[in-house]
Amino acid sequence: MKKYLPTSFTLLISLYGVAHAAEVTPPVIDAASWVLMDATTGQILTSGQPDERRNPASLTKLMTGYVVDRAIDQKRITRDDVVTVGKDAWAAGNPVFKGSSLMFLKPGEKVSVRDLSRGVIIDSGNDACVALADYVAGSQNNFVSMMNHYVEKLGLSNTHFETVHGLDAPGQFTTARDLATLSRAIISGEPDFYQMYSEKSLTWNGITQQNRNGLLWDKELHVDGLKTGHTESAGFNIIASSLDGQRRLIAVVMGGKSPKGREEQARQLLLWGQRYFDTVQLFHAGKEIGNENVWYGNPHRVALGSDKDVFYTLPRDEVQQVKAKYVIERKNLEAPIQLHEQVGVIQLMQGDKQLASYPLVALQPVGEAGLFTRITDYIKMKF
Repeated sequence: MKKYLPTSFTLLISLYGVAHAAEVTPPVIDAASWVLMDATTGQILTSGQPDERRNPASLTKLMTGYVVDRAIDQKRITRDDVVTVGKDAWAAGNPVFKGSSLMFLKPGEKVSVRDLSRGVIIDSGNDACVALADYVAGSQNNFVSMMNHYVEKLGLSNTHFETVHGLDAPGQFTTARDLATLSRAIISGEPDFYQMYSEKSLTWNGITQQNRNGLLWDKELHVDGLKTGHTESAGFNIIASSLDGQRRLIAVVMGGKSPKGREEQARQLLLWGQRYFDTVQLFHAGKEIGNENVWYGNPHRVALGSDKDVFYTLPRDEVQQVKAKYVIERKNLEAPIQLHEQVGVIQLMQGDKQLASYPLVALQPVGEAGLFTRITDYIKMKF
């Protein structure tokens, strides 16, 4: 049994206006690997070598921040907790930190979790990473285990961490695709934590440092995060997220040629995505898109739809070519039916091509009817 919904979908499309047809040719990106993702849907709009394993450099600090944010969510710590900086977070005499990015902490110094997090994000401070790791997990090794726990939980299939800060280490790697997924999780987390990624400078112990993400100053793109990274083996990395109205895009560039070069490549990706794509809401949670007869049921019909808001990203010139239909996966719908019980699928179609599918669920419970109605329905079904 199939139901086509051109009216519903045409109405949805009309809210976004008529787009001018244009050839959607991705920009040529001068980097080792890259990804452009729509943050709402998680769709990859364009990519190059997205699953190539590379050194993350300081992009590792995204996971460091994510672990800290989860510890706050779980109420194991708070942003106002005061951390006493240990000697292992002191750069002086520590060969691991030689020539690397620092917040310039001092041993015995007392710093809030919030300020240490800012030091990680804005200054890319390796010393701040160590101080937070010690506080949250008791040691860097324990914290790295937590990082890799969240790697598995987020489904980052080509990522493994060996350090809390991202300095090159054997066995440490990630990909542009995994970093885009991690960035999306950070953006959808606590708003006040993500806000730190947009801060342009931090002054600590009399030293003012600028955020290395130069795109934060780009007035055209509205970039509000996320981070840069660099080591000799990794090249120049950047993750930039821009907000265009209600649409958010995430660009990941790994293995760029220079600080300005990585910014220009990310900028090209973001501008291209803003120009040629739209993210549209296909279905609203709990809104009826059709209804069907329910045998032996009271009531006799059930409203059907999605129990979640559903969005999809499309090239603007293709939006009006796409329609939706739903398919009931049972020969007959029979009572009882539970609220949000899946009874079929909603298919997003472009001509004969299926773009995506989503669960079709009952938007109301349907109980069994009385004896007389059940007998009547039985006779109708059989004869």
